[in-house]
Amino acid sequence: MKREAALTPGAKKAGRGEYVFDFNRLDQIMGGPGYSPVFGGCVEGERMIVARMRAPAGKMGDPHSHPNEQWIYVLEGEFEFRIDGQMHRVGPGGLIFVPAGKIHQGGASAAGDAVFFTCKDASHGLHGVKAGAGRAARTAAPTRTRARRAAPARRRSAGRRSAGRRVARRA
Repeated sequence: MKREAALTPGAKKAGRGEYVFDFNRLDQIMGGPGYSPVFGGCVEGERMIVARMRAPAGKMGDPHSHPNEQWIYVLEGEFEFRIDGQMHRVGPGGLIFVPAGKIHQGGASAAGDAVFFTCKDASHGLHGVKAGAGRAARTAAPTRTRARRAAPARRRSAGRRSAGRRVARRA
């Protein structure tokens, strides 16, 4: 079953017949609202999510995780990345793998902004959950299953609203 809307708020959902996208023309969204200062354009297909993000100089995101795997390919600047208690400095051409559920954090060095391309599977949206967040925050992340379950309810609700307007107009 195909999703009509993106899992990630503000992301572009690739539609039928759309094959080419310009990151410079996409809406800019926060890469991790509440835990990360990165921002950029994001496109979602049925099975993959891609984004080009900019991390502001000297700003590190908070530790977080997400239920989907993530790849980060550094395009410009120096990206500082922490995982398993280790700090890594990754420059242009460097590739980072983040396993699903692994707490990590990243940001640009003080020398300047860092720009990176990131890719995740679409089992969940782009956004993760800040480490230490309660169960409600962890389960609030959009998932393909939640989106599928919510769609019929939205359609039923829309049908009731339009049916009510039709009845009101007849009276």
